[in-house]
Amino acid sequence: MKNSDSFGTINHKGIVQKVDDKNVTVSISAESACSGCHAEGYCTISGKEEKIIEVAGSYKVKPGDTVTILMKQSMGYAALFLGYILPLISVIAILIVLISSKVPELVAGVASLAILIPYYVTLSFFRKRINEKFTFTLKA
Repeated sequence: MKNSDSFGTINHKGIVQKVDDKNVTVSISAESACSGCHAEGYCTISGKEEKIIEVAGSYKVKPGDTVTILMKQSMGYAALFLGYILPLISVIAILIVLISSKVPELVAGVASLAILIPYYVTLSFFRKRINEKFTFTLKA
């Protein structure tokens, strides 16, 4: 269940899976938009995905407890920008530059899509640094 409140935070209900000195591992259920439909159990396109989130810090919780994971809404926008918007802008920019340079359309299309490979490789290379910027907190 995803909620946003007036303070710019995103909330997800989850269940504590594991607790140690430095981290709390929480399982959240990401449900599709059709989860409220009466035919959900019979439909093959309805989806429910479990995600595991590690929250840094020491909290007074134990495995099995229901908690709320909090994240700043601005971090969600940053993830959206890095994962979708910047690559889209890159593809469109490369496509426009190549087509205006009289490169054949097929080559321009393939080259503009191929720019995604080094982009996502670079993104995964800096994954640790990016993950440090995205922090979660718990509310019991």
